[in-house]
Amino acid sequence: MRYLTAILFAIPAALLATLYVSGPVANWYTALYTYDDPDAVAAAHATAFMITNLLGLGVGWTIGWWIGGALFRRREV
Repeated sequence: MRYLTAILFAIPAALLATLYVSGPVANWYTALYTYDDPDAVAAAHATAFMITNLLGLGVGWTIGWWIGGALFRRREV
């Protein structure tokens, strides 16, 4: 059940990160540097966007893992 709880927390966390956090973070990151090539801007933006999504997924998974561990402890027989 711990894995299921982690998955159930990871999915909404990744969705919230995608909708509300990744875009502003990617825009902020690409505004830090100057680029000569538009493809480099797109690559930097996409990379920052995906890394932020993965971090959101990891945060959700970790929170779900902790909650699942607290709720579903193995019972001694």
